[in-house]
Amino acid sequence: MITQLEQKTYTPEEYLDFETASTERHDYINGEIIPMTVGTPDHNELSIGLAAFLKLALRGKNYRIFATDQRLWIPDANLYTYPDVMVVEKPLQLQTGRTDTIVNPCFIGEVLSKSTQDYDRSGKFVAYRTIASFREYLIIDQYRIHLEHYVKTAANQWLLSEYDDPTVTLSLNVFDFQLKIADLYENIEFNDLS
Repeated sequence: MITQLEQKTYTPEEYLDFETASTERHDYINGEIIPMTVGTPDHNELSIGLAAFLKLALRGKNYRIFATDQRLWIPDANLYTYPDVMVVEKPLQLQTGRTDTIVNPCFIGEVLSKSTQDYDRSGKFVAYRTIASFREYLIIDQYRIHLEHYVKTAANQWLLSEYDDPTVTLSLNVFDFQLKIADLYENIEFNDLS
């Protein structure tokens, strides 16, 4: 995954002090401070595109949309992270004593990177599932047309649907929103040079 800052265990409070003073973003995973990787133009395009489609579709509704720079606290997993896209049902719930850290997303979208794709599909998704309000997860591959869409169907049950066809329209269940996969990938050229 990503190299950790030091071989030291930090408390959440130490992490927040460090993060507030830092010019770069870091995840906090069970005592470790992990620098976040720099995204590619395609990663950025997909994240912003999804957030923009959601912002337009949910305008005037009971939701707030956040992209890339909004910190999420997951107490049951002892994890602070910055999802690529989050939707939060109002009222916004913040970590106690904080004005900059959300705790109640209902939808999260992550764009895969080579360095984080395994973590986004496994450990991070396990952590997300401990959030009571969390009901839908969309994983977007930036290297090919491929979406993994998880919907919570009952306690401890998630339904996975995968999409590789750009002509398909994806339905997001939490807010009854439809997105054409071709529209999401509109400007992506799939030039994998790494």
